Amino acid sequence: MSKALVVTELKDGQVKKASLEVIHSLSSQGCEVHAVIFGAQVPDAAAAAVGAQGAKKLFACKHESFQYYQAEAFAGTLADAFKAGGYTILAGAASSLVKDLFPTLAARLDAGLAVDCTALEVKGADVRAKRPMLAGKYFAWAKFKAPPAIISVRPNVLGVGAGGGAAAAIESLAPKTDAKAKTTSVVGGAGGKVDLGEAERIVSGGRAMKTAENFKILRELADVIGAAVGASRAAVDSGLAPHTMQVGQTGKTVNPNLYIACGISGAIQHLAGMKTSKVIVAINTDPEAPIFQRADYGVVGDLFAVVPALTAEFKKLLAQG
Repeated sequence: MSKALVVTELKDGQVKKASLEVIHSLSSQGCEVHAVIFGAQVPDAAAAAVGAQGAKKLFACKHESFQYYQAEAFAGTLADAFKAGGYTILAGAASSLVKDLFPTLAARLDAGLAVDCTALEVKGADVRAKRPMLAGKYFAWAKFKAPPAIISVRPNVLGVGAGGGAAAAIESLAPKTDAKAKTTSVVGGAGGKVDLGEAERIVSGGRAMKTAENFKILRELADVIGAAVGASRAAVDSGLAPHTMQVGQTGKTVNPNLYIACGISGAIQHLAGMKTSKVIVAINTDPEAPIFQRADYGVVGDLFAVVPALTAEFKKLLAQG
């Protein structure tokens, strides 16, 4: 039986859904799963959250400096814990933290690495991971020749279980704090209250937004439906939005249940970052825009008229319960 250690992340004191998806996927395939959380504080509720998805143990690695991601300290602590625990799989959601951390650990542990995967298969000691290639045109199954296997998983692709498992047993994990570099503060970018990479609903704007101030109408819609706000590369390159909001091949890859593209033509680079969305709604004045070939629903019209109308209708529907 494979034994997996899952890097589990918190946001606002709650375990991220993307981390729970990884735990559920591995535990449901017969893996013995342990979770590890780094932080200045690790809430007791985290043990119940990870346990509900099948984790048997939660390592709480607490240090005052772990309020922020500490690359060197996290890597050293995890490498030692992984070796000591006899794990064969190291996994986590494909967040910015994991994307930075896992290549370092692959080198330290002499392990195979598969990133931004969309499916996992574990059968005894055999581990496979499905990942997109060539901007999502193809998918390939990568099979690890030998342990350890290090895998990051795209958020919102695996799903979580119904829960009901017992809370994980909490154990302390001693942090390595002798790192030469330390992060002391983080300046957040724009994009809204909901994290773009893990959002279940996203409203994105393209160059047709014309000005940065016009993104206000997208934020109003996003606030109503609990969505994150994104942007195309054309909008970012035009100075209408920061790179932290960019969706696409050179930005963030997202997989929401609902993606509303406003004034986005649908260049291949943008589609590569969002075409796996469950439902795509496109709003564009050009009926020949490539985005309509991917959209489940399309509106040929002026986004400055359509988006406020959508916001008003959503408010009415939500008011009706």
